[in-house]
Amino acid sequence: MAERHVLAICFDFGDTLVDEASELKDETSTTLRAELIPGAAELLHELKRRGYRLALVADGRPGTYFNVLGYYGLDKLFEAWSISEELGVLKPDRRMFVHALDRLGVAPELYGRTLMVGNRLDRDVRGANALGMISVWIDWSPRYAKSPADPSEQPRYRVREPLEVLAVIDGLERQAPSGEGSP
Repeated sequence: MAERHVLAICFDFGDTLVDEASELKDETSTTLRAELIPGAAELLHELKRRGYRLALVADGRPGTYFNVLGYYGLDKLFEAWSISEELGVLKPDRRMFVHALDRLGVAPELYGRTLMVGNRLDRDVRGANALGMISVWIDWSPRYAKSPADPSEQPRYRVREPLEVLAVIDGLERQAPSGEGSP
């Protein structure tokens, strides 16, 4: 089997995997239930089937992610979790991304072979770009800015729905320099 170019894929949560408008929260602002964005579960299962390592990099309450992803049986697909409330910082703080990549065993010189998929230009794309990650903006939600405020928020790729991420990854794998392998 050929070596992969893409070493890991990080995901945001709200309006990337889950429709924020469908969230039912408790008195602590922890989400108890929410609906998945169409294609999100299929994307995660397919990436895992292909052997990609997945991480969640999200701002918010820790219980939210286990409640929602656990309900759909998706929590076990993630090998690393980087949750803002546990780390004491919010995206685009580099510590959010570095924590996840460290947990996946990705060295800093290999960050350019990782993806961050998120819906916020100011948080997900800016943070990923600052580390040299491949930023993938999912332009699904009407809730957040649709134009980069400056060049640091310019995504490398734009998709409209989760399953389009597969085409981005396939393209990256085809474009990888021959002979480039994993560490």
